[in-house]
Amino acid sequence: MKIGSQKTNRGIAMIIVMVVVFVLGIMAAGFAYSMKVEMRLAQQASYESEFEWLGRSGVELARCVLVEQFKNRAAEPYDALNQKWAGGEGGTNVLPEIFFEDVELGNGRISITIEDAERKFNVNRSTPPTLVPEILNRTMIYVGVDASEASVISDSIQDWIDPDQDERVSGAESKYYLQQEPPYEAKNGPMADITEMLLIKGIQENPAIFWGSNSTNYVPGAFMTRGPGFRERPQPVYTVGLNDLFTTVSMGRVNGNTASAHVLQMILGDTNAVSLLLQRRQGQDGQDGTADDMPFRSVGEISSILNGIADPAFINQVFGVNSFVFEVNVTCEIGGLKRDYVALIHRINQRDINILYLYWKRPHKSSGDATGT
Repeated sequence: MKIGSQKTNRGIAMIIVMVVVFVLGIMAAGFAYSMKVEMRLAQQASYESEFEWLGRSGVELARCVLVEQFKNRAAEPYDALNQKWAGGEGGTNVLPEIFFEDVELGNGRISITIEDAERKFNVNRSTPPTLVPEILNRTMIYVGVDASEASVISDSIQDWIDPDQDERVSGAESKYYLQQEPPYEAKNGPMADITEMLLIKGIQENPAIFWGSNSTNYVPGAFMTRGPGFRERPQPVYTVGLNDLFTTVSMGRVNGNTASAHVLQMILGDTNAVSLLLQRRQGQDGQDGTADDMPFRSVGEISSILNGIADPAFINQVFGVNSFVFEVNVTCEIGGLKRDYVALIHRINQRDINILYLYWKRPHKSSGDATGT
């Protein structure tokens, strides 16, 4: 009996030792992770000013390229995807030695992309008064919105922007939005950012219409999560979202040289017309942004291509061949940490080119992001 008691005590002692070792292991792992986070935060703090100046330097480089491109207006009186600012070869004598990828600067490096706002249709346009309703109706058809929802979304977008509280037949004003949780009022003015569409009746319930079905990085709407039988029903596929088609910051007309096939189809509603425009501007290789591109030099050239297909008056109202507002994305990297900056630039002429805003975009979802999280 005494021998059995000793064995039992030894077994209990062994279990206690294993538990202690296990707990100490967890504590050590937690401490190591905490130290890793602290080191990341310390690195971020030490690089803070360097990140900011790298971002600002990238924006200034973009401004420089946009100015130089404007100086070349006599030879190229248009803005197009084969030009330097858009990532093309740059045309004649426009900073051929400037590069946008992995530019070393100080202790870090930057990569830059520039996109014009005029490649999309400005949903805030108020003239002529029939234009936006016409474009919205075509958009609902092209995106694939169900007919029962199309008029709701179209009318609600217009109600959101117009200055009054009078609801269109299928639209919504503050009376509707004040009943939401949480309550809010209709904008009753131009949208400042295109994501305001996510607050609008019809889109609020189904954000996939805004983002497109291929995007999954968004919060599902109320109807998508709580609607009766929603998950059991087959859902429509939106090959393109409203976010890909509309902007709120362009100067109005859509640049026929930079607009995507989706935007052109939305505006023209004619596949043949879109094909004709793309064949002309893309050149023989059928690709945008290459050496053999043939950009439109004037709106008259667009009208000529679409002669007999689209109304010249409509073409003159909607299209242009120049861009004025540009979004600049600067990715900065220092010591394995990355940070993105976004700026909006308004180019009026070669002397007047203003930065409208500059902000730090959310961190990269990776172990090398600038927050360490």
